[in-house]
This record gives sequence, structure tokens and C-alpha cells, in this order.
Amino acid sequence: MATQRKVIITCAVTGAIHTPSMSPHLPVTPEEIAEAAISAAEAGASILHLHARDPETGKPTQDPAVFEKFLPRIKEATDAVINLTTGGSPHMTVEERMRPAIEFKPELASMNMGSMNFGLFPMLDRFATFEHDWERAHLENSRDLVFKNTFADIEKTMTLGGQNGTRFECECYDIGHLYSLRHLMDRGIISGRVFVQSVFGILGGIGPHPEDVLHMRRTADRLFGDDYAWSVLGAGSSQMRLAAQSAAMGGHVRVGLEDSLWLGPGRLAESNASQVRKVREILEGLSFAVATPDEARDMLQLKGADKVGF
Repeated sequence: MATQRKVIITCAVTGAIHTPSMSPHLPVTPEEIAEAAISAAEAGASILHLHARDPETGKPTQDPAVFEKFLPRIKEATDAVINLTTGGSPHMTVEERMRPAIEFKPELASMNMGSMNFGLFPMLDRFATFEHDWERAHLENSRDLVFKNTFADIEKTMTLGGQNGTRFECECYDIGHLYSLRHLMDRGIISGRVFVQSVFGILGGIGPHPEDVLHMRRTADRLFGDDYAWSVLGAGSSQMRLAAQSAAMGGHVRVGLEDSLWLGPGRLAESNASQVRKVREILEGLSFAVATPDEARDMLQLKGADKVGF
């Protein structure tokens, strides 16, 4: 009898793309982030990808003191893999973005694999009012913004993280990012089984068409052979259909309110857990099983929750 394939669900609980005014369900305070993360894990998320926000304004922050208010609680309540951002926000310096991952030594950290335009400004056409002054400027400023991730930035972050045993969710927003990752592998900057998170639908990166997903997968197969794990992040309305495509093509999936505020057309997701449950239904409908956190650790060659710094 064939073994049922296990699919890793990553849940990106909150992030820098959406602002608090866009949805009343976006977790902002440390308490809200902890509760959202724990609920997502209980719903089936193998990995929790975490950003932090200023609890007063909702503005993205990389202050380790804010992360410290929710990381221990999440770790105590769940065995999910905790994945900390090094992306932070395109408006932050690289040094600022690195702080949580370096200080807390997580099992996994995200790493953007190249500099790019990162256009958030089209959201201004969909939202008329904002609660905080910074929100409109945050979106408007992305018209003239390069999200900086040079080879030097990536090498520095990966080298420092690697010294702590942290592995990386390598976020690839375009085909060239796969080639950059291959270059870093050839130079020994990153080793072992790489975790490629292909990102579709961000203005400035590859689009969300099914042919784009096929092209990304074929290129990754050619560059990395069998020695990588592949996952797909579909931004906005493409989230669930690209998750289904990824699973059908042998990949893993990422959902969460960082990537999409929606559960269906015109229907806001009331929680991260609701998106996890929906993608789990899709996976199980395709006869796949959801990987447990320990199965995800084994697939991604992670160090274990007992070796983190929080």
C-alpha cells in the first residue's frame, strides 16, 4: 500500500504587507499574535511564520522586546516550528531586520533571495480610509522603493544564522532568485536540504498564473534536483488555488493573514486558523496528509525546539 504523502502547512500569522485598517481580524498586539499563532497550530499548521507589530500603532517592528512578549507563550502552548522573519518591512535596514532571528536563534528564519521592487501602492485603490497616519504613507512610498536584499546582505544573515543552527525559508519572488540561491549553495553559504518558498502575486515579482508556478517548479527542479523542499505562497486571491496547485505538484503550502486577508471572494478571513482549516480541507480532499511539526522538522533538517534561544 502506498504511503500517504505529507504536506507542510506554513501559516504566516501577521506581516508588513497589510495594515491594521484593512481588516479587523489582523493580529496586532503580542496577545493577539500569540492567540492567532496557537489557534493556527491547533488547526494544523506545521510552521508558524512570525512578524511583530507595535501594539499601539500596529506598525511593523523588529524590536526583540516585542517578540519576547509572544514567543515563549507560543512555544509553551504548541510544538509547531517557529519561523522568524528577517524580511521585516521593506522600509527597515538589513541590520534592523536581522535582530530577532539573531537574538532568538529560531529553528527557521525567512530570507528574501534578492532585491526587488515591492509594490504595495495598488492597495490604495481598494481602501479609502486608514486608522493610522503611517498606513497610507507605508503603501504610497512603495512606488519608489527597492526592497534591498543584496548578496552581501544575504551572506551576512545566513552566515550569522547558520552559526546558531538556524535554517532558512528561502523566499523566491522570481526566477532569478532561484539562480541566486543556487550560487549561494555552490559557494557553501547555505548547505543541506534547502526550503524554497516560491512567492507569487507581489507586484514586482513573478505573477500568479498557473504557468508561472510551473516555470518556477521546473527551474527549481533543474537547479536543485531532489535536494530541496518546495512550497508555494500565493498572495491575495491566488492563495488557495495556488496552494492546491503546489500540493498537486508535490509541494508544500503557505497561508496566513500576512499573505491574504481573504477566505473567499468578498469574504474576509476571521482568523489565521480559518485559512489553515480551509487549506487542510483542500489537501485532504486531494488525499494528502498534513505533516506534523516533527515531520516538518525531519523533512527540513531542523535542529529542534529545544535548541532555540527563547
